[in-house]
Formats: sequence, structure tokens, C-alpha cells
Amino acid sequence: MPTLLPIIGLEIHVRLKTQSKMFCRCANVDDSALPNTAICPICTGQPGALPALNAEAVRLGVRLGLALHCRIPDVSHFDRKNYFYPDLPKGYQISQYDHPLAEEGFLDIDVPGGVAPRASIRVHLERAHLEEDAAKNIHDKATDSTLVDFNRGGTPLVEIVTKPDLRSPIEAKTFLQELQAILRAVGSSDADMEKGFMRCDANISLLPIDEQNLPLQSDLNPKTEVKNLNSFKAVERALAYEIKRQGVMHAEGKIPQGATRGWDENKGETFEQRLKETNADYRYFPEPDLPPLFVSAIREEEAAHLPEVPSETRRRLMNEWGFSESDAQFFVSHEGWANFAETVMGELGQWLADTDKEKTSPGDVLAKEKAKLAKLAGGWLTSKLAGLMTAKDILKPDERITPENMAEFLTLLYRGTIASANGQKLLELMLDTKADPSHLLEEHNLGQNDDPKELEAAVTRIIEQNPDQVAQVKAGKLGILKWFVGGVMKATEGKANPEKAEAEVKKQLGV
Repeated sequence: MPTLLPIIGLEIHVRLKTQSKMFCRCANVDDSALPNTAICPICTGQPGALPALNAEAVRLGVRLGLALHCRIPDVSHFDRKNYFYPDLPKGYQISQYDHPLAEEGFLDIDVPGGVAPRASIRVHLERAHLEEDAAKNIHDKATDSTLVDFNRGGTPLVEIVTKPDLRSPIEAKTFLQELQAILRAVGSSDADMEKGFMRCDANISLLPIDEQNLPLQSDLNPKTEVKNLNSFKAVERALAYEIKRQGVMHAEGKIPQGATRGWDENKGETFEQRLKETNADYRYFPEPDLPPLFVSAIREEEAAHLPEVPSETRRRLMNEWGFSESDAQFFVSHEGWANFAETVMGELGQWLADTDKEKTSPGDVLAKEKAKLAKLAGGWLTSKLAGLMTAKDILKPDERITPENMAEFLTLLYRGTIASANGQKLLELMLDTKADPSHLLEEHNLGQNDDPKELEAAVTRIIEQNPDQVAQVKAGKLGILKWFVGGVMKATEGKANPEKAEAEVKKQLGV
């Protein structure tokens, strides 16, 4: 039995972030709105109602295409995609076929845990085109009936189609996460998968290869499409299931035929829905009610003001500020954190310069201690502050703490004015009160105590009270030293300097 290589391509439907629908003035609402309250004759397909194109949807689509390195043709046009389904009131969908808004792009991704040559890959994009969404079927088991909510019908979508360049579920998941970050960074979509603003259809087949990883046949096998996956986890699990299912079929001498399958999250398996349609089944033809779309002017305007994409932001956070790759990834992946982290670092440089006896400039301070300061800031932001925010249901870092106050807090830690243990108490007080850290430090008496006589006395008491632990240290179990340091920190209510405490413990124990 030859090795079977997964061949994976994705089709991603993304709801654009516009105020109104694609071809009418109805509000672009989410599923929280009351059913059938954002509808009109156009989006419900009434006879004689004519579509009018949403210019903002075009602009957002062009912006996304540029961010994905796509070619934006001068002229694009819309087509009718004909098929019957209860949630498609016109009996066709206005989409784009042979003249899409964007084509021939790519997205570079780094694969977590990947090894050469697949640690970093370029996923080529076939196209990104505009279209309207269908309505939403609601299946009522109690009455054994299906209801239709037309609020979603006609909402603006961009469909992004990749080449079959992906080779594993983790690569597919990573691609979607990076795409989501780009969509949010450029403002084209909120891209929340749990809200249905970003949905994925995954196409997969298996290709037999030899020991040199060369294909044993010239053509790809028919692909199976798994429809409407609405989470990164679902994409990963569905593809893993299909790899296993199709692998069994190959072992039995059966080649899976092209089909459309659904995903059952509870059972953790796919199920067949229908045979896969082809383009001929949809009987595409040009949309007669919409003129050609000329986008060269929009393309030039958007190219001149294209926002920074996540990969560029991560690289800048690492190069300019010294953050680690994992910290930079966290900042970019969470809304508002990248700008907050950068502002904190700028303010930190100013605070350190102002309290520096040599009166150096903020830039000189940051350049001199960049690695140390970035490690300090990155750890407290991504671990301590983020953890407290999660526990307190705080969404954005600047919601309760200003960048200036966070920088002042980090300065207190860096200068040794406060120990780490009490630093966590101070940070929580900052979140609760919005007050500046120096005021809270004094008010709650959280500052570090550097009196050597008090430290010596505290260490002596801990040693005298714990003879068994002293014996273990004398027997060579030096790991117990950290236990003594913890006892000193507890006895001093976190005010002792941990390094000085450890040095004093070693001194008194003679190690």
C-alpha cells in the first residue's frame, strides 16, 4: 500500500463589514436580530425588484484582495449562479464567475511544529469574488417543519478559493487563523466563525506517492467537499476524519468519488449529503441587471492606504521592540493588543529615561536594554494582565489600564521598587480602580523592603522554625533553597527582594 498524501483546498465565505446588504438598503444584521425584520422586495426576490450594488462592499473586497497579494483587474462583472433551494428566493444567486474581483494571490504561513520543508508554506489563491449570501433555514423538530429567516439573504460575502496547496489539517487551521487576522486587520470583516461571519468548505482527496514523495499518478483523485465548517477545531477534525475515512477506502481498492458531505460535531464524523455539483450544473450567465464593475480607481486608492497586515506587524514587534515570536503572535491575534503593547513600550522608555540618573533619552534606554525590557513587558502583558482580564471579563487592555500606567508599573518592577509577588497584587488593584500604580503602591504598602537587618532576621526565623528542611539542604538537596525563599516572601508579605532573600538563605545555611 503506497503512502497517501492529503491534497487540501479551501473555500472560505466571509461576511463583509458593511452597514447594508449587497444589493439593497436593508441592514446587514447578525443572527441576534428578530427573524425577517431586515428584508425588502429586493433581497426576498420579488418580481420586478432590481439590485443596486453596495459600493462599500466592493471597496472592502478590493482592500482584502490587495492584502492577499491578488491581482485586481480593471473590470469585473457579476453572474447568475442558478440552483434551487428553499433559502434562495430568486432561484439563483448573484455571484461572480469568470471575471472575479481579485485573482492569483497568495498567503504565506508558518506552521506550528512544522519541520522542513513544510515549516513555512505559501498557499496560492485562485480567486476572491463577491456574492450575496443565501437566507437561513431553521429546522423545527417540534412541528417537523422548516422555517426560513431571510435576514441573512442578500448580505455581502467575499468567497476566497485556495489552490490545493495544503497537506494537513494543521496547515488548513493555521491558514484560516492567519486569514482571519488579515480580515480583521484591514477592516473587511469581523470574521467571527462562531457567529457565521466566516465559514469554510474544505476540499480533500488523497494522492498515492512513492518513497521519494513523488506522485504515482498524473491526475488528482476526485475531491470530497465538507461543507459549512464553522470553527477552526471543526476544520481540523473534519479533515482528520476524512483522511482516515478515505484512507480505508483506498486500502479496500475503492477511490472516493466527488461528493458533498456535512460535519456532525457531536459524532465527530462527516456524512454524505449529495454528489458534488460542477460549474455546468449552475448554468452561469452574466447578470443582466448589473453593469460591468470598473475598479481601477478604487484599486489605486486602496493600495495607497492599505493597512499593515498581521505578518508585518509581528515582524515589526519583534525587530523594533524585541518581543519574542510567541508574544508578537499573541498581540496580533487579540484585538487592540498590538497597539497597546507598542504604546506601553514607548511610554516605558520615557519613564525609564525620566528616572535614569544619567538622563539618557528614551530611545537610548530601550536600545540598551531592549531584550530585557521586552521580556519583562511581554511576560506581564501576555500572562499576568491577560489572565486577570479573562478572569474579570475585560475585553480590551486599555479598558481599565492606560498604556502610561502600565509603563509606570513595569518601571517599578524594573527598578526593583516592587517585587513580583506584590506586583501581581498591584496589577489587580490597577484593573479594579483604574488608579496609577505609584499611588496604589503607597496606599497599600506594597513596596519592596530592602532593609538588610529585617531580611536577615526573617531568614533566621524561617531557618530556626524548619530544622527538617535545613537537614535536607545539608544533605545536598539544594532544591529546598527555593522553599526557604518562598517562606521568606510569605513572612515579609511579598516585600523582600527574592534574589537578596536567596542570597541570605545560602549565606546562613553555608551553601
